[in-house]
Amino acid sequence: DTVRLFSMFAAPPEQSLEWSPDGVEGAHRFLKRLWRGLQEHLAQGPAPALDPTTLGPVARELRTDLHETIAKVARDVGERYHFNTAIAAVMEFFNTLARTTGEGDDLRAVRQEAWEAIARMLQPITPHLCHAMWKLLGRSEPLLDAPYPAADPAALVRDVLELVVQVNGKLRGHIRVAREADRAAVEAIALADPNVQRHLDGKAPKRVIVVPGKLVNLVV
Repeated sequence: DTVRLFSMFAAPPEQSLEWSPDGVEGAHRFLKRLWRGLQEHLAQGPAPALDPTTLGPVARELRTDLHETIAKVARDVGERYHFNTAIAAVMEFFNTLARTTGEGDDLRAVRQEAWEAIARMLQPITPHLCHAMWKLLGRSEPLLDAPYPAADPAALVRDVLELVVQVNGKLRGHIRVAREADRAAVEAIALADPNVQRHLDGKAPKRVIVVPGKLVNLVV
């Protein structure tokens, strides 16, 4: 599994692969982190059933990250055959999963969904480890017979958006705003950001460009 992960992450299938002992070691470290993370999840006992309609803010955001990853991996593997970017997406989500803290049945249920999805997404790449993970997660059917996880359209709608803030076209910060926030609210949050204030140097912007859901550019 380590060799498979390294080979498929280091280069697309149509390109030549340059062997790297450091790359192999990095792939092995990731699989060990994955295994330890699963053990920590299992040590907390059986997870409750998932009810997407009753999730708190932390669980809802984690589930959105999960289903964005599911959608990306499906495109990268099923349409583009880019295993390296699919692996990178799973690695990035695993880091998000590991950083997410909190308790509660809703978060436990989303973590269970996440671990089962990770096993299914990585199964074509690291089949032996994922088979063991699948069994430990309490699934009786063979992993090979399990369908690929489908992205939930409802989970892909974010309540909070992260926007880039630019000053004269240069990246100066990131802000988080409610999805329904109007232009005035987005502009006010951008102007209040401490790092943005430093680059404005006390000057009022002559023009504010707001691209909904993406960025705010302050022209000084």
